[in-house]
Amino acid sequence: MTGESKVIHKDQKAPFLMSGCKVADGYGNMLVTAVGINTEWGLLMASISEDTGEETPLQVRLNGVATFIGIVGLSVAVVVLLVLLVRYFTGHTKNPDGSVQFIKGQTSVKSAVNGAIKILTVAVTIVVVAVPEGLPLAVTLTLAYSMRKMMADKALVRRLSACETMGSATTICSDKTGTLTLNQMTIVVAYVGGKKIDPPDNIESMPSNAVSLLIEGIAQNTTGNVFEPESGGTIEVTGSPTEKAILSWAVKLGMKFDDARSKSSILHVFPFNSEKKRGAVAVHVGGSEVRVHWKGAAEIVLATCSHWLDADGLVQPMTSDKADTFKKSIEDMAAVSLRCVAFAYKPYDLEKVPNEEQRDSWQLPEDDLFLLGIVGIKDPCRPGVKDAVELCTHSGVKVRMVTGDNLQTAKSIALECGILKDANASEPSLIEGRVFRAKTDRERDSVAEKITVMGRSSPSDKLLLVQALKRLGHVVAVTGDGSNDAPALHEADIGLAMGIQGTEVAKESSDIIILDDNFASVVKVVRWGRSVYANIQKFIQFQLTVNVAALVINVVAAVSSGEVPLNAVQLLWVNLIMDTLGALALATEPPTDRLMDRSPVGRRESLITNVMWRNLIVQALYQVVILLVLNFDGRSILHLKHESQEHADKVKNTFIFNTFVLCQIFNEFNARKPDEINVFSGLTGNHLFMGIVGITALLQVLIIEFLGKFTSTVKLNWKLWLVSIGIGFISWPLAALGKLLPVPIMPFGDICMNWFSWRRKQDDMVQGDSTNRL
Repeated sequence: MTGESKVIHKDQKAPFLMSGCKVADGYGNMLVTAVGINTEWGLLMASISEDTGEETPLQVRLNGVATFIGIVGLSVAVVVLLVLLVRYFTGHTKNPDGSVQFIKGQTSVKSAVNGAIKILTVAVTIVVVAVPEGLPLAVTLTLAYSMRKMMADKALVRRLSACETMGSATTICSDKTGTLTLNQMTIVVAYVGGKKIDPPDNIESMPSNAVSLLIEGIAQNTTGNVFEPESGGTIEVTGSPTEKAILSWAVKLGMKFDDARSKSSILHVFPFNSEKKRGAVAVHVGGSEVRVHWKGAAEIVLATCSHWLDADGLVQPMTSDKADTFKKSIEDMAAVSLRCVAFAYKPYDLEKVPNEEQRDSWQLPEDDLFLLGIVGIKDPCRPGVKDAVELCTHSGVKVRMVTGDNLQTAKSIALECGILKDANASEPSLIEGRVFRAKTDRERDSVAEKITVMGRSSPSDKLLLVQALKRLGHVVAVTGDGSNDAPALHEADIGLAMGIQGTEVAKESSDIIILDDNFASVVKVVRWGRSVYANIQKFIQFQLTVNVAALVINVVAAVSSGEVPLNAVQLLWVNLIMDTLGALALATEPPTDRLMDRSPVGRRESLITNVMWRNLIVQALYQVVILLVLNFDGRSILHLKHESQEHADKVKNTFIFNTFVLCQIFNEFNARKPDEINVFSGLTGNHLFMGIVGITALLQVLIIEFLGKFTSTVKLNWKLWLVSIGIGFISWPLAALGKLLPVPIMPFGDICMNWFSWRRKQDDMVQGDSTNRL
């Protein structure tokens, strides 16, 4: 239940067994005191099954943007509707149906109704264009596209919104075992023959008789097993993590497990004892020769040794100086959080061995042992974890280690992974779960920001830390593989479970499953998450530019002349470009390395940044000025004075519509790179974008040249086409110049909020008494 693969001894002092745990050894009678929801397992499952219904940071931002745009669009539509109706019924403008003015009578009533309906259609169309109904489509498309691509980066997305939320993450609370480490205990240091062996499985540096004695003792004095397939496949080692590490080391030394066990017979076994921290086995190796092999905690086994085997395999007496040397080696290994295990044996006479009836009570000799070797075992860090942690730190995401292991081991691994920079760090940077648990909510909030490593943490401790960080405004990601990680995985904004070592409970509680159990893949998820967020911002910038330009043009034209240059069908086509096709084109932009150079957006940062506002204003202002000039003076500019009034207006309005659409097509390239001058970098790698832009341009040509009756347009000559293209093309150099304009770091929305907040405080001070003012 702690997530650590350690065998816990149960006795009268600690009698409670947890449902869901496995009995590793021993026997006894069990009294059931709780079942179902009342067990620790039941409480765990209940906590992860609760649906908080909490919205993601992106959903909160999108709701705000969509509401704002909808209100503005609806207001503009109402203004246009009122202005056009007033002008229409007062006879100050040409009627939409072609009549010059309102005439009383049956025919004029019918004409008035038709004209009013057409005006209402224009107003409704403005609402359709303004309301960002394509926003959910863009979000879903970019999330779905990213989800498929993330599979190649070993990340299985279980909840779509988690793709984006991971890009907003400001902190990652990572488990140690199985996530930052391999969860494969490995012997990394070995002392055999009185010297350090480097690498630890270098058999040529060891005396041959010491190797044979080690193999004999390891093969017989173990609760694990080694399975060697006859076909020559991968050797499978089973047992506890420590046993697996020792057996794997012996296999590298040349041990054939079955052969080694067959060469001797076991006379008696003294199982590993948690109090004595060692275990032994007596084996008969032939004739009258018996050997007793001991294995256990290095400092305890060393204290019972009176001799040791040197580099030549000769037995030497254990002097005080040599014992101090071995102790120093053990201390050095313990200082780097290695688990130290010593191997020793004692020759014994077969005649002294009790008969079978008395052998069960035989106390194996545990003094005057011969030391064979000492090894240091650790769970090594995963390859690439340190680089991944450094990349997270560089991108503004703080990585915290939360583990059930002891604090010293956690500290050592944190230093090795780069999570902890200072070897002399102390509380609250390093803290035990019980200490954090004992604090009040306010005290937890005050120290949660500073915590880098939490050791000896229980499931509730991880949950409390996640809750404290969320209260502080962090977007929290949690990685884990054990059942104990489930509550924190469920509570976090993004839960990332391990696909190989992860338990089913952890996977069910998670939003994303890391298929290769590698923390480096978590960084790839962050990269994809930031790409999703950036793509949504690109689409919003592109959509708002179209919205602002279309709305301003129609409002100004309606107020000034009573006509709108863009009719309902044309606005719907623009809406299709802006929403559906624009979403498809911009939602599939792949991530770039520049994304990891930014700070995380967190929970409170505005969705529309100052850079987006700058680009939007530059492009919208350019389009509005050009199209209004064409609307009011298009006949003379386009040399249409000699044409009939009706035909000249149709050509002018068709040219305005064509230019407006081409401006959006060119501006779609600008939206790809909101903060880069070169908007064409990586363009050839996005075939979907190129295809959509090409299809949009082709459809525009078909609409102008062949669908005039449907869209109320006329054919344009090649000169007008070139002029439209030229006007659209200018948006490229204009965007490049606009990106040279500096913008404030604080978003405009935050500046306004701070100003209002400051004004409110000033008013309170003026109106309050002296105590309040103080």
